[in-house]
Amino acid sequence: MKAKAVSYDYTASIECLAQPHKAQYGGGIIKNPEFNEGLNGWSTFGNAIIQQRNESNGNKFVVARKRSQPQAGVSHKLYLQNNLLYTFSGITFTCYPNSYSFVAICLYSNFNLLSSFEAWVQVSEGKPLVRAVFKTATGLKHAAVTVAESGCWSMLKGGLTVDASGPAQLFFESHDSSVEIWVDSVSLQPFTHEEWNSHHVDNIEKTKRRVRIRVDAQGNPVANSKISIKQKVSGKPVGCATNNYIVNSAGYQNWFTSRFTHTTFANEMKWYSNEAIRGKENYSVSDSMMAVMKQHNIAVRGHNIFWDDPHYQPSWVPSLGQNDLWAAASNRIKSVMTKYKGQVIGWDVVNENLHFNFFESKLGADASSTFYKMASSIDPSVPLFLNEFNTLEEMGDPTSTPAKYLAKLWEIQKALGANYKQMAIGLQGHFSVPNLPYIRSSLDTLAATKLAIWLTEIDVKSNPNQATYLEQVLREGHSHPGVNGMIIWSTWNPEGCSGLCLTDNNFNNLATGDVVDKLLKEWGIKATLEGQTDAHGFFEASLFHGEYEIEISGPANTSLSQSFKVEPKHELDHQIMLLQVST
Repeated sequence: MKAKAVSYDYTASIECLAQPHKAQYGGGIIKNPEFNEGLNGWSTFGNAIIQQRNESNGNKFVVARKRSQPQAGVSHKLYLQNNLLYTFSGITFTCYPNSYSFVAICLYSNFNLLSSFEAWVQVSEGKPLVRAVFKTATGLKHAAVTVAESGCWSMLKGGLTVDASGPAQLFFESHDSSVEIWVDSVSLQPFTHEEWNSHHVDNIEKTKRRVRIRVDAQGNPVANSKISIKQKVSGKPVGCATNNYIVNSAGYQNWFTSRFTHTTFANEMKWYSNEAIRGKENYSVSDSMMAVMKQHNIAVRGHNIFWDDPHYQPSWVPSLGQNDLWAAASNRIKSVMTKYKGQVIGWDVVNENLHFNFFESKLGADASSTFYKMASSIDPSVPLFLNEFNTLEEMGDPTSTPAKYLAKLWEIQKALGANYKQMAIGLQGHFSVPNLPYIRSSLDTLAATKLAIWLTEIDVKSNPNQATYLEQVLREGHSHPGVNGMIIWSTWNPEGCSGLCLTDNNFNNLATGDVVDKLLKEWGIKATLEGQTDAHGFFEASLFHGEYEIEISGPANTSLSQSFKVEPKHELDHQIMLLQVST
């Protein structure tokens, strides 16, 4: 008898709680996950003292104290089967002076093994980073990181890919060596690859609606009417970046517009493109590109108003004094936003604001928040994105972890006041080898904000598995319930593209382009569905949410075209959406 598949839990908490949640999946394969049996199954690692403790509410946990080195603490050993995907969740640890927590887990795995986990953390003082790291035969693999607080428990959720068989050790790092760490509610849950991939299908199917179309003439059903339903705009779009070559290259334009409904201009809307010489603004190229997009009903993301990297400022900007820089920046934000107000669907206001601080270093720590406030006042109708890299790609980058991203997001939201919900989450997604559990768990954490999330610049470095990795990332992003849209970061250049290429110079798809076309078709994006009404004038279809146009050709040479929307399905919605069409 086949065991029932385990469903993945997409929930995450971004609040610091007075009490940690119970171990997810009932602890999975972890023995004594909530320490209700004392230290059974757990042991000391390195020079540390571990003991069970009770909170006043009766919650039991283990504490590692008097550690003499960063990796001393508490450990748990087990062997995992290969060809499984492991979800590690619910580690709760609290930091106090003079201790360290360490969990050792022996993994028996192969290249295909993926691990995903959750944790809860607390510290005695300050807000230090606490990181989960796997030590494997091939080196250290960072699994997750969060900012811990004192007096409450914070969730740590992440994942990793194990690429070699053999033992591994999971430990929790904090650069503050004076902290004690409490551990509770540990969960490690295995998934087969079939189960993991089934989550994609299940989540995508949940967004579809059954649509019943009834065609009548003067109240009487019209049988055998030909039906053609074409999706005009996906409710969860997959777009692609473009550049100035699309204006004059018919081949590029035809290839691009036949596939995509959303885009981002790679460089042409950036400050250094629009004002290379101070006071001489030039929007001619971006205007020409915008005209092409309007002609083909392609939505444009505004990218970007400012770029915080000092290397990508207009050449005349770095030498400005504070007053002149404020004046120039104010003019820039007013100019570009007024120019394209009503023509873009959102703005990357300060690009890569976590990794760089050009404007903050010149204008003060609140410079970015001020820019977002200005943007909100100029156009309060579109989302304002905090667009950053390595929040999904690199677990080892401490600068832009989900926790650090949230901290910056909340800082800007506070400055926006009543307009705080105008903020949106932009995650670039420049991958080498994607870590799927980490991607999913990071999205889980950020989705807990209930803000719009876009994967804004998806690409994969050139390697023999590039097309496969691209498909994995696109499936992970599109199927996640918190993601609203995606932009693939690929542009065509007659001299040869760099990074991710989808087509050759004759506009024949490469393997990566074939992957994109396959997924667009699978997800119904710009797809056409054809059929005919039955004897009672009905036609049924299962459609993704989005905007559609229906064309009906009746048996008496009658024809009709009508637009309609399919809204996302919610639990309380009727199973079938009814659409009455009268010819």
